[in-house]
Amino acid sequence: MKHLLDANTLIEAKNRYYGMSICPAFWDWLLREHQTLELASITSVKDELSKGNDDLATWTARNSGFFQAISDEPTQAAYIQIATHVADQAPKMKVGALDEFLAGADPWLIAKALCTGAIVVTHEVLNLDAKRKFIIPNVCKHFGISYMNTFELLHKLEARFVLPR
Repeated sequence: MKHLLDANTLIEAKNRYYGMSICPAFWDWLLREHQTLELASITSVKDELSKGNDDLATWTARNSGFFQAISDEPTQAAYIQIATHVADQAPKMKVGALDEFLAGADPWLIAKALCTGAIVVTHEVLNLDAKRKFIIPNVCKHFGISYMNTFELLHKLEARFVLPR
C-alpha cells in the first residue's frame, strides 16, 4: 500500500463531510483505491472502528480486507523502534501520554508505514511543542515518514465524486 489511513480520517469523513448516506461515492472510492493498492489501513484501526455501533463499524466489518495485518516481522520490528523512540521522549510529555499512545493504533500505523514506505494519512497536525500527547506527524517526522491529510490525498489521487447529469 502506498497510503495508510489513520482512524480519524475515516471517523471524520463519516461524521462530517463524507457521511455514508450523503456521499457513498467516497466509501466506494476508498475500496476501489484499495483494490489498486493505493490505500489501506491496519487491523488496529479496524479494532478501534469496530467498537462503535454505527455505519462505520458496519462498513469496517464488511470490508475487513481493507485492513492490513500488523503481525508480520517487519511491522513488529518497526513497532519496537517506534516504542523505543516515544519512550525516550516520555519524560518531556504529560504523565500517561506514553501509555495512551502505545495502547492505541497510532504506533502500529506508523510502524507499518516505516516498514512498507507508505505515506500516513491523518488529520493530526505537526506540533513539535506538543506535550499533552504523542502526535502522529511528530513521530513520522522523526523517522522520515511522509504524512498528509485526507484532502491532500484526494487531490493527489485525483478523486472525483461527480453526480451524473
